Amino acid sequence: MSPDIRKPIIGITCGDLNGIGIEIIIKSLSDSRILEFMIPVIFANNKSLNFYRKGLPEYGLNFASISDLSKVNPKQVNVLNCWEEEVAITPGESNELGGKYALISLEKATEALKNKQIDGIVTAPIHKKNIQSPSFQFSGHTPYFQHAFGNVENLMLLVAENLRMALVTEHVTLQEVHKFITADKIKQKLQILNTSLQKDFGIDKPRIAVLALNPHAGDDGLIGKEEIEIIKPAIKEAKNNMLVFGPYSADAFFARGQHEKFDGVLAMYHDQGLIPFKSLAFGEGVNYTAGLPIVRTSPDHGTAFDIAGKGKADASSFTAALFECVRILYARQGFHEMRLNPLKKISARMFANAVDERLSENE
Repeated sequence: MSPDIRKPIIGITCGDLNGIGIEIIIKSLSDSRILEFMIPVIFANNKSLNFYRKGLPEYGLNFASISDLSKVNPKQVNVLNCWEEEVAITPGESNELGGKYALISLEKATEALKNKQIDGIVTAPIHKKNIQSPSFQFSGHTPYFQHAFGNVENLMLLVAENLRMALVTEHVTLQEVHKFITADKIKQKLQILNTSLQKDFGIDKPRIAVLALNPHAGDDGLIGKEEIEIIKPAIKEAKNNMLVFGPYSADAFFARGQHEKFDGVLAMYHDQGLIPFKSLAFGEGVNYTAGLPIVRTSPDHGTAFDIAGKGKADASSFTAALFECVRILYARQGFHEMRLNPLKKISARMFANAVDERLSENE
């Protein structure tokens, strides 16, 4: 890495204390080579890290304990102590304490992000029910960050190498999905996706596929009229300023490998997009909140209470989320510099390439 490139400070939330969050953090950050690309700051406390570290003797994580962000050590993993009291950690148990301290970690990290004390954030999994409180009345991280950063419209985007899966609707019951499928909503999500593919992934003219809502893309109205009345008109209008195609019947689209021909895919609802995505991502998928002024990534899985505290959690997705956060930060910087001066040599792109090369060497 070129010495003139400042390593980004990446804030890491601990997630639910009783889930696999801290375990996958320890596993991901135990490889000291990660410090070549970022300065990690874990928002938790020493005791919670040590609790899980004792059960993972083969992972030698060393960290610097700090009381404020002005004392970040650029050559070590840092733990910002967000609370001092003793907390009863009970791996695998969903309870109020797990949610309470997950929220403390999240709020402290979000405050640091707002104050530009960290450059990006990677969130460990929370339990959407036990984290609920007067200050957290959201269905997950995505709406929380939307609210925290000015209610900017955003997009849930799942990323695994060249597969990028976006969603029109997220945590909505299946019987309610059709109510949220409108032409305006589809066009809005397409615009966010197109911009993100350009700004965050460096694709000048992205090709986007749109999935149908109904089986067989509605069969010309025999199995639903949303394709005819809503989705096709939205795609037609979107084609005025972007490369958009569809709607495609979801089952045939993935069975025939058509996703490989596109830079991004827009699914109508959660499982329509996430089932094929998780099947194709081989455990290394990343959840990215596109459209926000900040960069936030996370692993593509939940708290996994059933294996918490047993040392069985796979940290691949979390590690991928760390590097994806760094890549996007530098892609955004490169996009900004390119717009200022198209002939300028982009150090950010060089950094991103260095990350890719290093990951390839380690495979």
